[in-house]
Amino acid sequence: MSEEIIIAGFGGQGVLSMGMILAYSGIMESKEVSWFPSYGPEMRGGTANVSVIVSDDRISSPVITEFDTAIILNQQSMDKFEKSVKPGGVLLYDPNGISHHPTRTDISVYKIEGAKQASILKNPKTFNMIVLGAYLKIKPIIKLENVRAGLTKALPERHHHLIPMNLEAIGVGQEKLEQVRQA
Repeated sequence: MSEEIIIAGFGGQGVLSMGMILAYSGIMESKEVSWFPSYGPEMRGGTANVSVIVSDDRISSPVITEFDTAIILNQQSMDKFEKSVKPGGVLLYDPNGISHHPTRTDISVYKIEGAKQASILKNPKTFNMIVLGAYLKIKPIIKLENVRAGLTKALPERHHHLIPMNLEAIGVGQEKLEQVRQA
């Protein structure tokens, strides 16, 4: 198994930390992982993306241009990365702020209203975990207990009291995921 993922959106949406939690969770399952962030100098409010590879085998390079899955959180990222999903791959997006929805018919498309669900939970910081939960529903490449371990590793100890809330948000993402189109 090898999964090549791009997570892209605005800085401040938890893009990089979502990728880091996914990578740490893969390590907890003794998988090979790569976490390769990219962001502009403005970071919060500017665009940010991270490519993550989770594999049973050694990873030859963290630099990839085509992805099995794209997780898209803003229009600029949709414009840039929709075409980078491999045929038969998956595109997961939050429709909040997206004016041009995905049009490809050779990939499976899913949506999760992460911003709306985070608002319902009264905690905007759960947004990225809602989206991560939706992704793990589509592709359960990591077991939930290892996501808990990944959260423990990725979050500073002073934030460990937030782990139950993050796990709840992952559950919401899995529950509220909507399939738009199957490849």
